[in-house]
Amino acid sequence: MTYDLLAEKSLAGELLAREEMQAVLDTPDDDLPELLAAAFKVRRKYFGKRVQIHMLMNAKSGLCPEDCHYCSQSSVSHAPIEKYPFLTKEKLIDGALKAKAAGAVRFCIVNSGRGPTSKEIQDICGVVRDIKSRVDINICCSLGLMDEEKIATLKDAGVERINHNLNTSERHHPNICTTHTYADRVDTVTNVKSVGLSSCCGGIVGMGETDDDLMDLAVSLRKLGVDSIPLNFLHPIDGTPFEGVKTLTPQRCLKILCMFRFVNPDKELRVGGGREINLRSLQPLSLYPANSLFVNGYLTTPGMETSETHKMIADMGFEIEDRLPN
Repeated sequence: MTYDLLAEKSLAGELLAREEMQAVLDTPDDDLPELLAAAFKVRRKYFGKRVQIHMLMNAKSGLCPEDCHYCSQSSVSHAPIEKYPFLTKEKLIDGALKAKAAGAVRFCIVNSGRGPTSKEIQDICGVVRDIKSRVDINICCSLGLMDEEKIATLKDAGVERINHNLNTSERHHPNICTTHTYADRVDTVTNVKSVGLSSCCGGIVGMGETDDDLMDLAVSLRKLGVDSIPLNFLHPIDGTPFEGVKTLTPQRCLKILCMFRFVNPDKELRVGGGREINLRSLQPLSLYPANSLFVNGYLTTPGMETSETHKMIADMGFEIEDRLPN
């Protein structure tokens, strides 16, 4: 396999053939440097050596009726997590200020549950307006299933982006969740785009999916035309149905990131949850295909602290993107 040819095809806007995507996933470990170099050619074309930092805050934890098998906040989880209703405005504003101080270009407000109530939408809008009056930071919300009306209300309040992940392929989705469908998730992403907000939509790998499922997810995200793709690597939390499931290696994670970069060449690609425990010492290499990272944890699991993330970025010769392009 000549990986440079895949990079050229990707840069030309052509969708890789299935056998080419499969070849990326099947890359021998000895050839990983060549694969990463090819993926970096595509990443550098659209994002240079810039790295975006994002920070999450769990505005409401637990208490969720959905049965997403990977999630410690779901109805089928027995994980010993902190559970609380919607945080106070002051705590969320403080979270946004800390995100800005960490060099984050986006602060993401996350709400557990199937979808937000009308009251929660109004509460979040009030928080967003106050944050915008205090700090120059882009606001993303991850609130579950939503119709156009609720999304438009958030947009009017100053929210710039909505996150709602597909999580996996349409085929595999019933194996990880039964309380809502893959189509429900697609509908929310479509609603986001219809309202005119930036769309953030990715997945989780390591949940028993096949290579075909991974390729289907990458292609589905391309067809939806999402702006940002967070790629999470399963953190098998004790007390969830995926407790003890560990199928990923650092090398496998990097190959998956490269495949997603080739299929979605000009999209923001973020290394999400589970980065630390799955990529381990190879975390820095994820910056070759990806151009974005989370800092300071992932809702109910810890993550690399801001200072260590900054050091990693600098040591790799990359630079933190401190503001979004106009």
